[in-house]
Amino acid sequence: MICCVGVGPGDLGFLTRRGQELIEGADVVAGFTAVADLVRSLVKPDARVITMGYKDQVERLKEVAHLHRAGSKCVVVFMGDPHFSGFQFLERVEQACQHKVETVPGISSAQILASRCRVCFDETTFITFHRRGDIAPFQKHLVHVLKDNRNAIVIPRPWDFMPAAVATYLTEHGVTPDHPTEVWEHLTQSEAAWKGLLGECRSEFSDMSIMLIRAREGGTAIGRYGDAAVGIQIGGQSQ
Repeated sequence: MICCVGVGPGDLGFLTRRGQELIEGADVVAGFTAVADLVRSLVKPDARVITMGYKDQVERLKEVAHLHRAGSKCVVVFMGDPHFSGFQFLERVEQACQHKVETVPGISSAQILASRCRVCFDETTFITFHRRGDIAPFQKHLVHVLKDNRNAIVIPRPWDFMPAAVATYLTEHGVTPDHPTEVWEHLTQSEAAWKGLLGECRSEFSDMSIMLIRAREGGTAIGRYGDAAVGIQIGGQSQ
């Protein structure tokens, strides 16, 4: 058995019961170091933990696949939900195993953000840039999403497309700079790190960041509960 399990947004309080049962019953638990460390308290004492990074993930997954074929119960853990921003990693798991694998959904940071910010997924598009390769098609899609007057939940790319770069790209490609925008870090632990207008987003944030860019209505930027957004100052930053 091999299964890919979403473990939630970094807080075990958001891990599903099914996900916990699979981790507790596994002979092998594998994943990126930070994710595997998050669930170590659930791993049985005689289970093997295989950690990996971007550079050695292919080799480590081959090791997991070998143990799977030998009869071990293997769980590969993903932060959040495998289908929100972990799909490339899921493909690598399946390439190593040479067959499709079962996935167990987790709670994504996008879902936590929507809950905390009171936005509806019916009116919101989720786009992740946490991927290898060319992101230009996704950048263009984000421009169209905002021009179509939809909210956008965005996961930036840590090494070259963080919130300030996202804001710059959008305004340079015709998106109006007065979209109300929020950047959140460590969603389950704190409030928004920054709130303001898209054109004002210039701060640096950690790689645990996620953005909400709100739609505008009738030419007026719409705030948290549908009221017109008004710039105020919190912690020296426009909000």
